[in-house]
Formats: sequence, structure tokens, C-alpha cells
Amino acid sequence: MSDDVPRMTSYRPYLLRALTEWINDNGMTPHILVDAGVPGVRVPPGAVREGKVVLNIADRAVVGLHMDNEWIGFTARFGGVSQPVSVPVGAVLAVYARETGQGMVLPEESAGAPEPPEDHDGHHDGHDGDDHPPETPPEPPAGKRPHLRVVK
Repeated sequence: MSDDVPRMTSYRPYLLRALTEWINDNGMTPHILVDAGVPGVRVPPGAVREGKVVLNIADRAVVGLHMDNEWIGFTARFGGVSQPVSVPVGAVLAVYARETGQGMVLPEESAGAPEPPEDHDGHHDGHDGDDHPPETPPEPPAGKRPHLRVVK
């Protein structure tokens, strides 16, 4: 008999998808806070502030949103220019509603980032999303994130 316990996959992508759906179902705007220093994160450098980037992932702001168990990918407009975005799920620090701040700070993941997907550019014409880069949340006091509330 073996003492090996089957290893489960990460629950982070499931939390991300569920919380994004919950935020959308409530008519609010889902945002993700991403650690831009994680290998594989591909975002416009001008959107990064202090090593992090807030991305608006609402349907009206992105084209071709794809969220699987390892990657989030889409095309969004930054400064009026459509650009591809790729984010390993492990780089997402939090997901929350822009309007209320309700959401969740995600637990740290111990495994390394997965290899980037082969083709995640997903360029599409006719995008009518936001012409502005995603909003950056206000700077919290040291060690606190008051704009995020944990959902229980």
C-alpha cells in the first residue's frame, strides 16, 4: 500500500473564475491586481506601478478574455492602442469589484510559473472597450489593503 496522496491542482484559477463571474453577475467591474515581476507576465510596461498592475477584465474592456487553470489572456486598449496581455494565474494577487472593493486577496502559490502559451496574442479588430489604462487603486497604508474586502 502506498502512502502517496494524489496531488490536487491549484484552486486559484477556480477562485479567480468564480469571483469574476460573481462580480459580473452583480453588474460590477472585475479588476485583478497582478505582480508584474512574475516571469511570464506580459503587460504594457507603462501600466506597471511599483511592480504591480491593475487590469480591468470586464467584457466591455477586453477582447477575447480566456481564463484557464494556468493563464489569463486577452487584448485590451492602453492609451488607445490594442495590446495583448498574458498573465500566469500565479501572478494574480487579488480580484475585486472596482465599484465596491469587494473581492479576495488570493493566497500565495508555491509552484513556479508555467511556460507561456504558444499563441496568446488574440488580436481582434472592432474593439470598443476602454481607451484608458486600467485604474490603479489608491495607495493603502503600509501593510494594509483597505480597498479589498475578503469575501466569506
